[in-house]
Amino acid sequence: MTRDYQQFPDDDNGNVLWQMLEDGDDLSVAHEIEYSIAFQHEEKADQCAIYLLKEEQKISLFEDEESGEWIITIYVYMEPEYADIVDLEEWFTKIAGQFSGEYDGWGCMAYVYDDDLEEDDEDAAFDAENADGKLN
Repeated sequence: MTRDYQQFPDDDNGNVLWQMLEDGDDLSVAHEIEYSIAFQHEEKADQCAIYLLKEEQKISLFEDEESGEWIITIYVYMEPEYADIVDLEEWFTKIAGQFSGEYDGWGCMAYVYDDDLEEDDEDAAFDAENADGKLN
């Protein structure tokens, strides 16, 4: 398979999406993509969480025990398309800045189907976390 650099540009997002496709993930199917914003202060995280809820976003908020940061995860059910991911990253980066937070990347479960597997074992998944621009 030859990479289409219009659809999968040579950057972190394009590389992750291309890797998902190469691994057999069907990118035409909607996935629940998780976008993260990190905060140093709980009060700012709470304010941002309320803002996102008013924007009708599905979120979770927790304190990372290792770093002490407050993390908001925004869950967006969408087809993993490059342009849409970039647009949402820009929006979440802007929102993070308004509340003294830092946008921290995206990730999703990739679903790979193998006809040879039994029905119970059809879903094989990996985490395509893009916070550091690398597949984990």
